[in-house]
Amino acid sequence: MKTLKNIKLVVGTVLMMVVTAQFSIAQTYNLNNTASTLKVEGTSNVHDWEVVAKDQKGKLVAEFADGQLVKISQLEFAVQAESLKSGKSGMDKNTYKALKTDSNKDITYKLNKVNNIDCVTAGSCKVTTSGTLTIAGTSKPVEITFDAKVTGDKVTLTGSKSLKMTEFKVDPPTAMFGTITTGDQVNIKFQSTFSK
Repeated sequence: MKTLKNIKLVVGTVLMMVVTAQFSIAQTYNLNNTASTLKVEGTSNVHDWEVVAKDQKGKLVAEFADGQLVKISQLEFAVQAESLKSGKSGMDKNTYKALKTDSNKDITYKLNKVNNIDCVTAGSCKVTTSGTLTIAGTSKPVEITFDAKVTGDKVTLTGSKSLKMTEFKVDPPTAMFGTITTGDQVNIKFQSTFSK
């Protein structure tokens, strides 16, 4: 009799834990190129400049509990290097040469670890990550913090990252026989929309 009571108690406790537990389900999203933007901003001795990515792809695998982001297990992102456009063919040509696009077709980012997820509301979180960025064939570890907004079947990541081109063995492009020189520091701004 006592054993039966104990079994009932254990079963009841387990059921209560199951009912009250927050279930998290992994969901896969793919980058929507037309709904996403990525631009690289820089300086030169003449004027500021920017290039905009026209062709990007990516994948996000995230988990949610009660509609709130709790985990990102996979985040990959790629920009076709020759889809970076400035609106000036001469500058584009110099950019592709600096990025060694003949042998390095894509600029890629791959998440290694999520350091922190801080959600102010169920649909809005600040995420701090460590990952690997590869530019012109050179891979370096980078820390990127971005805002993650969840709306329906979409997750939008918004943020920016400053870096030096020379860290990736990229010589800052020059033009007009070296009379126009670009600064080493660039700022990458992105708004990446992933959908199911």
